[in-house]
Amino acid sequence: MVDIVGNMGIAAAWDAAVRFAGDRPFLVFLGPDGHRAEYSYREFNLEINRAANAFRGIGVGQGTMVLLQVGNSPEFLTCLFGLAKIGAVCVPVGLQASPAELLAVYRRLGVTWAVVEESAAAVHARLRETAAILPGGLLSVHPSAEPCQAARSFAGLCASASADFAAAEAVSADTLAELLFTSGTTAEPKGVMVTQANMVFSGYYGVWQTSLRSEDRFFTTMPACHSNFQLAALMPVLMAGACLVLAHRYSASRFWEQARAERATVVQLIAMMVRTLLLGPEAETDRDNLVREALYFMPLSDAEKQRFESRFAVRLLNSYGSTESIGWAVTDPPTGERRWPSVGRAGLGYEVGIFDDSGNELPPGEIGEFWIKGVPGRSLMLGYHNDPEATARTLRPDGWMRTNDQGYRDADGWFYFTDRAANLVKRAGENISTTEIENVLAAHPLIAEAAVIGVPDPLRDQALKAFVLPLPGAQLSAEAVTAHCAESLACYKVPQHIALVSDFPRTESMKIDKKLLS
Repeated sequence: MVDIVGNMGIAAAWDAAVRFAGDRPFLVFLGPDGHRAEYSYREFNLEINRAANAFRGIGVGQGTMVLLQVGNSPEFLTCLFGLAKIGAVCVPVGLQASPAELLAVYRRLGVTWAVVEESAAAVHARLRETAAILPGGLLSVHPSAEPCQAARSFAGLCASASADFAAAEAVSADTLAELLFTSGTTAEPKGVMVTQANMVFSGYYGVWQTSLRSEDRFFTTMPACHSNFQLAALMPVLMAGACLVLAHRYSASRFWEQARAERATVVQLIAMMVRTLLLGPEAETDRDNLVREALYFMPLSDAEKQRFESRFAVRLLNSYGSTESIGWAVTDPPTGERRWPSVGRAGLGYEVGIFDDSGNELPPGEIGEFWIKGVPGRSLMLGYHNDPEATARTLRPDGWMRTNDQGYRDADGWFYFTDRAANLVKRAGENISTTEIENVLAAHPLIAEAAVIGVPDPLRDQALKAFVLPLPGAQLSAEAVTAHCAESLACYKVPQHIALVSDFPRTESMKIDKKLLS
């Protein structure tokens, strides 16, 4: 039995892309200070080959773990694909990772080499010296004002490498390609094992999900280390022979200007981006864009969704998934009806159900846990690295993957997300959704963003604490926030504690890092 991936790994995917779209643009990189670089498929494949041969030249081979702490850039992609071509395992980490977090990754995985921003190289060099890690060594990209003498130049290494590449027979679609860490907003991040087949499947899936064509230009500002970028943007672009427009970082003031200048037809958005774009001053050019699809991942209120679509003349394609599910397994279909606030229907190649705690599938209208059925190592993650217990809890022998997320479906097979299990607060026997409260807070005209957590309560198990970020210059009191909540929520759902904040701690994927709130 052969699935859509077959035995296509990354090297074969790139060979096919060069044959199909060799001289078409693959990547437009929008760097800092107005820098813009463009590469065709043929040109970029040669850069990948040089990176692959450079890694081979220093002893990196199949199964070698290489940490990658590099921002959005062409170098991130040449490392990712170059390592995959030789069967090595890429371990991307975010630019905000602390020395303690980096050391934990090094010790946990036995990473041999690291490729890092030169501005961060000194931190890695100190860790290497004091903790006896990185037996291979340290490579740096993007020279900084203070070069690190302990790191070798990755660009220099690649410059002397051949652009001719011979694939290793032992590298196949089933070869482990990378470890992607979960966002860790509410718990310790886990290392999700992603195979080359997973990456190729995500590409085919994203092509179907967004009806992506070779003439499309897919604009993204998502962090390159995250699955949102790699599995929902990068790989679909590669499999379609389309053009990826990658910005080095998200800027609310420049987003639409960049999208217009680059003739973007598909964009990626999360709730924070929608809200900050709505905060900008309205302009006559707001509806002046070519975007036919906005791939969207996080919850919004009905009012925010309507305002955004009306103001910018785009339609949000809602979806639900995770790093573990590889594709966004529940999604608005690429054509036809959409039922906001539904997150869509089961996507191509997946089965989706709502189950109770005993593993019984629930009928329409009843809230339970999302389960997703697929094939580990293909349409689902292979498992959690070095964590068989967590893998067994998540991936069942019958092919179902548990998500710990709550929702329900209607009689027509449309699914509705209610909350992540970690966002349920138990107060005096009542399960309260923090997302419901956050949506009410976000509807306040003076609130830019909000997060709600549970804190200990000696009488009622937990109390609700709301962290509120006012709009710039807004005069907002805790009493006004409480009164606003009381107008829309049952009394037991009104937060007992209000904290007005000037900013939030965030993960690399720009989500609020709730585990750092207290």
